[in-house]
Amino acid sequence: MNMNWHLLSLSEVSEKLDTSPAGIDEKTANQRQAKHGKNKIDYKKKNTVLRMVLHQLSNFMILILILAAIVSGIMGDLTDTIIILTIIVVNAAIGFVQEYRAEKAMEALKNIIPEETRVIRAGKTIALATAKLVPGDVVLLEAGNRIPADVRFIETHQLKVDESTLTGESNTTDKTSEKLPDGDYPLGDRSNLGFKGTFITKGHGSAYVTAIAMDTELGHIAQMIQSQDSSTPLQIRLAAFGKRLSIVILIICTLIFMIGWLNGEAILSMLLTSISLAVAAIPEALPALVTIALAFGAKRLAKSNALVRKLPAVETLGSVTYICTDKTGTLTENKMTVKEVYLTPDLKTKTHFSQNNALFTAMVLNSDASEKEDGGWHGDSTEIALVKYALTKNSKKKELEKEFPRVAEFAFDSSRKCMTTIHQTENGILVITKGAVDVLLGKIVKDQKPLISEFERKANEVANEGYRVIGYAIKEMQTLPETLNVDEIESSLTFIGFAGMIDPPRSEAKKAVSECIQAGIIPVMITGDHKLTAKAIAKQLGIITSEEDLILSGTKLTALSETEFSDIVEHVRVYARVSPEQKLKIIKALQAKDQFVAMTGDGVNDAPALKSANIGIAMGINGTAISKEAADMVLLDDNFATILIAVKDGRVIFDNILKFIKYILTGNFGEICAIFLAPFFGLPFPLLAIHILWINLVTDGLPGLALASEPAEGSVMNRPPRDPTQNIFAGKMALHILSVGLLMGLITLGIQYWAIQANIPHWQTIAFTVLCFSQMGHVMAIRSERQSLFKIGFFSNKPLLGALMLTVLLQLMIVYVPFFNMVFKTQPLSLYELVITLLVSSIVFWAVEIGKWIIRGIK
Repeated sequence: MNMNWHLLSLSEVSEKLDTSPAGIDEKTANQRQAKHGKNKIDYKKKNTVLRMVLHQLSNFMILILILAAIVSGIMGDLTDTIIILTIIVVNAAIGFVQEYRAEKAMEALKNIIPEETRVIRAGKTIALATAKLVPGDVVLLEAGNRIPADVRFIETHQLKVDESTLTGESNTTDKTSEKLPDGDYPLGDRSNLGFKGTFITKGHGSAYVTAIAMDTELGHIAQMIQSQDSSTPLQIRLAAFGKRLSIVILIICTLIFMIGWLNGEAILSMLLTSISLAVAAIPEALPALVTIALAFGAKRLAKSNALVRKLPAVETLGSVTYICTDKTGTLTENKMTVKEVYLTPDLKTKTHFSQNNALFTAMVLNSDASEKEDGGWHGDSTEIALVKYALTKNSKKKELEKEFPRVAEFAFDSSRKCMTTIHQTENGILVITKGAVDVLLGKIVKDQKPLISEFERKANEVANEGYRVIGYAIKEMQTLPETLNVDEIESSLTFIGFAGMIDPPRSEAKKAVSECIQAGIIPVMITGDHKLTAKAIAKQLGIITSEEDLILSGTKLTALSETEFSDIVEHVRVYARVSPEQKLKIIKALQAKDQFVAMTGDGVNDAPALKSANIGIAMGINGTAISKEAADMVLLDDNFATILIAVKDGRVIFDNILKFIKYILTGNFGEICAIFLAPFFGLPFPLLAIHILWINLVTDGLPGLALASEPAEGSVMNRPPRDPTQNIFAGKMALHILSVGLLMGLITLGIQYWAIQANIPHWQTIAFTVLCFSQMGHVMAIRSERQSLFKIGFFSNKPLLGALMLTVLLQLMIVYVPFFNMVFKTQPLSLYELVITLLVSSIVFWAVEIGKWIIRGIK
C-alpha cells in the first residue's frame, strides 16, 4: 500500500488497516498472507549456468573467432584452433564468475532482517516468524531490535532509531506516535514511522505494520538493485571496435584469397593463408590480455586497500568524470564530535557545582551514556560525544555521579525538545535541562532575559556553520517537590551555555577532494543530512568553492521537472536530505549528460545508486553487506583518498591497454599490407600461414602482455579524464596504426625484393624475421606517447625488456635450430644477412622516435 501513513491519525491508520492495538486474529492474518505473500524480499529469477555461458559467448568478435577456429580445424590447423578456443573458454569463465557474483546483491538483503518478531494477535503477545508478518499486525519493539517491516508507531517510550543505513543521516531519530502536520517529508523526517531493516538504539514501543516485503522502503531498494548493470567504457569501445574490425578484416582476407587464386596460387594454400591472416589480424588475444592488465591493476589496488570485485571497474575509474560520494562515514568520520562550546559569561549562582565549570559538569550528569569495561561507549551517539568532550575538561563521570546522584528525571520528549535530570547536592536539589537553545531561552529566569538576543546570536552563528546546537540550563531548589510537574521544574532556569556538534570530515578527505579536482574529476556530496550541515562539510572539504556551486535539497529536487534538473545537474555540488530514488535520479541525470559516474557509499540506501553508477565503490569497514555486493569495488580502509590511488591506476591501465591495441593492430596491419601489396609489386607472398601464426602467438603475445606493466607517465593525474564518448582510436591512434603498419609492410616487401634480387634462396626467412624484429622495435618506441625511450629509460619496464629478449631468442631459435627449420620452413641466416636484417628492422623504431621528437618540437 502506497499511503502517507505519517499524515494520518492513529484512528485513521487502524481504520484503513482494519486493525486495532489488540492486533488481528489468526484467520485475518492467514487471509492477508494469502493476499500479500510472505514478508520476504523477492529475488529475480536467477540465470542458469547455461544461460550465463551463452551470454558470454554471444559477443560478435567471439562468434567470428569460433567460426575461424572451426574452419581452421577443418583445414587441419589444429594448433590454431586449440589456442583460439582456449582463449574463448578462459574469457567465458571469467565473465561467468563476475555475473554469478553480481547476483549476490539481492541475496544479501535477507541477511539484515530478524528471524522472529514479538507480535500482538487477538490481544495475546506471541513470537512470530518475521516472514509471517502482514499489514495490520501490531509489533512490539525495543532497543537492540531491527524493525522487521515498515511500521506506524502506536506508542513510543524514549524510542530512538538509527536510520543511517537507509537515510544517510548520522544522528539517531527520535520517534513519536503523533500525527505529523500536512507537508512533504523526506524519510528522515517521518518521525512516527519505522522502516524495515533500521535499528532501534534506545527505548521501546509498539507499532502497526503498514507494509511488508517488496512494498517496504527496503523492498523498493531491492527492486532498484535488480536494474541492469551499466557497461564500462572499455566494454563499449571494444564491442564497437571488434564488430567493425572483424568485418573489415574478413573483407580484406577475402580479397587476398581472390587475388591469390586469380594469380594462380593453390586454392587450399590460399584458403589456409587467408584464414591464418584473419586469425592473426583479429586480435582474439585482446580480451584475455585486457583481463590480465586489469588483474594486474586489481592486484596493485589490493595492496592499497581497494578490493576490486569486477575487473572492468579498474579501467572505468580512469574515465570517471564525477564522484558522487555519500557524506556519512565516507567523507566524515560517522562520529558526532563537539567542536564549539559557548559558556555563559559572568555566571554567578550559589553552589560549588556552578563555580566548578558548570557546563561540562552538566554535560556529564545530564546523560544516559555509559562507558563499557573495554573502553567503548554505550548509548546515543550525541550523548556519547557530549560526555566524552566534557571528560577531556578534567571531569570524572563516576565521581560526579557520586557527588550529584540523580534522584529523578524527565526523559526527552519531541514536543518539549528537552531532557531534564534532577540531582541531590549538599545544599539541596539541582535541576539540569538540555535541549534546543530556542526552547531553553523561553524558560530562563528574568535576570537573563535581557541577554536572550546575545544568546540567540551566538547559537545562530554556530548553527549556520552546520553544527547541531545543544543548550544547557540549571536551577537550584531547596527541596524536591512531592509532586513533580515538568512545566514547573523546567521554568526559571539559568542558561549556562551550549555545545556545537558535527560529524567532522575525515582528515585525509580534503586532500583527496583537491586531487580529484586537479585530475578533472568533479566531487559531489550526496547526503541524508540537513542542508546547513552538508554545506558546512562541503566548504571545509573544498567541494563548494564558488557561488556557481549549487546545493539542492531533496524537497527541491522533487519539485524540479526532468528538464529543469537536467539544466542544473552539472552545477550541483551538494545534495541534502535525499531519498534512495533521488540518488538514482542524480546518477542517471549525470549519465544522460555523457558523464561517467562513480558512486561511493556504505548503506542500504546507497545500493541502487552503487549498482547503477558506472562504478560503485562501497566502504569495507562500515559498509553494509548489500552495498558491498552491489558495488564494483570495496575500500577496505573506508578511506576516500584510496579512490584517488584507484583512479590513477585506472588511467594507467587504460593507457597501457591503448598501447597494447596500438601495438597489436599496427603489427597486424603490417602483416596485411605485406601480403596484400606483394602481388601488386610482382612479388610472391612473403609469409607462410605458419609464419603468420607464429607472429600472432609469440611476437604479439609476450611483449603485448608486458605492456601491462608499463609505469605511469608523470602527467597522468594532471590531465582531465578521457572523454567517455571517444572511441579507442581517438588521439591519432588510427593514423599511427595505418602509417606505421604500412611502413612495416613496405620494409618487409623491400627486404624481400632485395633478397630475391641478390639471389638469396631463403629470402622468406629474412622477410619473416624483419617483420618480427620490426615489431620489437615498435613496442619499445610506443612505451610513451610523447617521451623518448632514451628519457624514460630502457630498464623502467623490466618485464617488457625481458619479454622482448625472450621473443628475439625464440625467433633466432626457429631460424637456426634444424628441427624448427623443418617445422617453420626457415633456413639459417649468415652473419651478414642477420646484421642487415637487424638494421632494416630498426627503421620502424627510429621512425616512431623521430615522429615523437617532431611532435614535442611543435608543441
